[in-house]
Amino acid sequence: MPYEPGSPQCRVLIDCKSQIESMLLSLGRIENSQHIRDQLVSVHNQLEGLHALHRKEALELKQG
Repeated sequence: MPYEPGSPQCRVLIDCKSQIESMLLSLGRIENSQHIRDQLVSVHNQLEGLHALHRKEALELKQG
């Protein structure tokens, strides 16, 4: 079952993470791209942290 985003912000974050994942796959075929891939993984992790924060805030609002 696909993940259903809870807000427009979550949708944007999910889309951005997906695009980075696609870039990582493509760059994996290019020599000497490890440094760039490492940076993209770092950005992906930052986006995941921001997404977790948005999910937590949404849950707290929902619970009252």
